[in-house]
Amino acid sequence: MRGALRAAAIMLVAGAVPAPASAVTFARDVAPLLFRHCVSCHRPGGASRVSLLAYESARARARQIVEMTATRAMPPWQPEPGWGDFTGVRRLSDAEIAVFRRWLDEGLQAGAAGDMPAPPAFSSDWELGPPDLVLTMPMFALRPDGPDLFRTFVLSIPNGSAPKVRFVRAWEFRPGNAAVVHHATIQVDATEGSRQFDERDAEPGYEGLIAPSARAPDGFFLDWAPGHGAQTAAPDTAWPLPAGGDFVMMVHLRPSGRAESVQASIGLYLTDQPPAHVPVMLRLTRQDLSIPAGASTYAVSDRYVLPVDVEVHTVQPHAHYLARQMRAVATRPDGAPVRLLRIPDWDFNWQSVYQYEHPVRLAAGTTLEMSITYDNTEANPRNPHRPPIATGYGQQTSDEMAEMWFQVIPVRREDRGALVESVYRKVLPEEVRGRRAMLARDPDNVALRDDLALMLIEIGDVAAAEREFRATLARRQESASARFNVGLAVLARGERDEAERLFSAAIAADPSHGPSHLQLGLLRQAQGRLREASTHLGAALAARPADAEAVLAAGVVDAMLGDDARALVRLRAALDMRPEWSNAEAALASVLSARVDASPSDRALAVALAERANTRTNRRNSAYLDIWATALAASGDLTRAREIAREAIRVAEDAGDASAAARLRSRLVAWSSVR
Repeated sequence: MRGALRAAAIMLVAGAVPAPASAVTFARDVAPLLFRHCVSCHRPGGASRVSLLAYESARARARQIVEMTATRAMPPWQPEPGWGDFTGVRRLSDAEIAVFRRWLDEGLQAGAAGDMPAPPAFSSDWELGPPDLVLTMPMFALRPDGPDLFRTFVLSIPNGSAPKVRFVRAWEFRPGNAAVVHHATIQVDATEGSRQFDERDAEPGYEGLIAPSARAPDGFFLDWAPGHGAQTAAPDTAWPLPAGGDFVMMVHLRPSGRAESVQASIGLYLTDQPPAHVPVMLRLTRQDLSIPAGASTYAVSDRYVLPVDVEVHTVQPHAHYLARQMRAVATRPDGAPVRLLRIPDWDFNWQSVYQYEHPVRLAAGTTLEMSITYDNTEANPRNPHRPPIATGYGQQTSDEMAEMWFQVIPVRREDRGALVESVYRKVLPEEVRGRRAMLARDPDNVALRDDLALMLIEIGDVAAAEREFRATLARRQESASARFNVGLAVLARGERDEAERLFSAAIAADPSHGPSHLQLGLLRQAQGRLREASTHLGAALAARPADAEAVLAAGVVDAMLGDDARALVRLRAALDMRPEWSNAEAALASVLSARVDASPSDRALAVALAERANTRTNRRNSAYLDIWATALAASGDLTRAREIAREAIRVAEDAGDASAAARLRSRLVAWSSVR
């Protein structure tokens, strides 16, 4: 196709009378600018219906090109110069903008065929070559008019034949009909939650927001907006693809005035190599928005002090139509500012993820701050309300949001757990405020209510969580998920018998309800009823084979039943699914070190895994320390084993766990008798 496009472009300028050498021509001056900055969208199959690959098409729109580039409305690039050095900059220089004006003023000369550059190679092939896996949504018929739709589609991920977890190193979203697809948000659901929403709707997908059970992969943005191409993970990073789960795509659709068909797809480029680093999504947000009608400079801000050293790889701002200006700045511990991003005129229609040319290194103690200013007056041409109305936080575009996401990688791998916990604890109260604000306007939204309840459990307000879950159960009395959620809240306040009854009731409503089987399996394991635990955990895995919690729990029970071979397979799979998971590291270390026929390499691996698990938990878990000491003893390092065992005893005593301390002392006595 490259040759065909070049030939077509040459034909359009062939035979033209050469322009004077001083005149601006399409072939020599204008086409290179269009090819470099514009035709990623303005081409056949691109985000715009207008192609600018050929002279005749560009000449017909020359005045529009001049006007749009002079105002910098095109090409769309929102960041202000001097605020972050980003890859893929589409900003035109003043000199380049002047070329379009001169071309118009000098008569739109075509130029000589020999001056015409080869157009970029766009074809039906994927940007990075054939993907390893392509997932395509069912064809959806979009109505010709009416308000925008937020339609969520659920795409099954094939199980595959290999038990090894695969990782995604790059991906490309194709909207299928760029004229009506405004943007898309993609997440992964290892449960059946999203599919249940889909099955309730007769048409492909379902209306509304992504189900709470879906999540973005740890540390990654999976969004698409016009102009986005293939995205490649930062060096030495990737995210796990859960076999048997679902891809969940929320597609923002805008009716065009006529009936349209939409069939989006995503291409995935896979690797078997686990990532060396797992990024962290560091989020600044304000969800207590209350923007009065008529307010022209309503401003919000949020800040966060980094607890560890990080490298910032990307930044992604997000708000809706009332936002006008955005800013992100870091202030180093010595007071020196670092300009990360500034958008002087926010446009909801051209959102993007901005990747720094070189990661920005920020030391612990640095303060990250974002600020957003909103204009809720009629002077704001993008205001969706005429006349303006008071606007609060919400996920519909007629509401407002305030978000700034940073993709960071801790400089030291062992700091990731502390950073994730710190960010989560910072954002969680704001999320609770946001969910409560949305529920006040939409009290029958059970997905929002359940999401709020789970957050309330996380902050320790179990009583409030149970009230929210019971409100959902009153609305959906036959729902297995509603029964399960109430059981989860009951279990959180220590009522195990009542929780067991509710989990069993959920299974009675839906025999394949994986979360209830998982919880019953864990309860049976705690009771020592290992065969029953194994049965429930097997059912949980049958329902949700990509559920890392179920895989880990099943592996632990296998080991307790003496089936080390199956335990090792499952524990390794759990660690592949979540590469920096201390629970999985400790469990795998325990099984490896306990095997009589373990090889020296297995024993060395057990020691390394146990040490990593304890580093991630700041050596404050006596059970993990015990596993580490046992692994050291099995590998023959009794001196170090005794040292770690004494540390485990101190941690157990500090936690008031006398029985654990007693068990550890007995083990230490046994090791002390060995010479």
